[in-house]
Amino acid sequence: MTNRPDAHTGLASGISWLAAPRWIPFGGYNVIMARGLTPDALVERLSAAAFWGVPAVVNRAHGEHTAEEIGDPDLFDADEDVHLRYGEHSGLAFVVMYGPWWGEFSDLGPVSEDGAHVFQVVFEEDNGKPVPPFFTYLHDGRTACSFNLHLDGSWGYDGVDGDPAVAARVTGAIAEAGLPVTGRAGYPGEEGEEEMRRTLLGILGRLFDLSLPRERVLHEALPTATLTT
Repeated sequence: MTNRPDAHTGLASGISWLAAPRWIPFGGYNVIMARGLTPDALVERLSAAAFWGVPAVVNRAHGEHTAEEIGDPDLFDADEDVHLRYGEHSGLAFVVMYGPWWGEFSDLGPVSEDGAHVFQVVFEEDNGKPVPPFFTYLHDGRTACSFNLHLDGSWGYDGVDGDPAVAARVTGAIAEAGLPVTGRAGYPGEEGEEEMRRTLLGILGRLFDLSLPRERVLHEALPTATLTT
């Protein structure tokens, strides 16, 4: 982690752009970023964590594909299989998931073993319950920080959990931005929730030096793997 300002907080990079609604047309998004792992190693570790511990078969024979091509039924089964588009940016390996990934990854702790720093931003946008977006930071197999990005106390998240020192840094940054760290934050409606996500993702990008290449993820071809049982 670093305290230096994040040079990648604009729309072209950073992670604030993940706040936009339905930027990926699969009912939500699951983005993993890792420091200390290569993209291939991140894919392998995620495959071991998939399907509730049942070893996944990793098919890398697809080559490189765009996000639009993942939705092409002649190329991929986006309804049954979990697809990973992956790469590296600003010193971080990253994976963007497609297909029915929700509920398929029981524990990402092992992905962060051996000193790796792993960051997840996940949001089941079309879940009618509804499920708020979550941020999780894992290191050496343990949760260093995790919280609900709507700061509304739902789903067991009222404030920032995790390592006390890390949680205190995040809580302090949230408070400095003028947001309450527990309870409903007072951003009403969908537009307010989007603004909440954007503010918090900007804070997290600066605190943890996180960046995800927007144009590459949305429009360019990336290496693609499929996970199946």
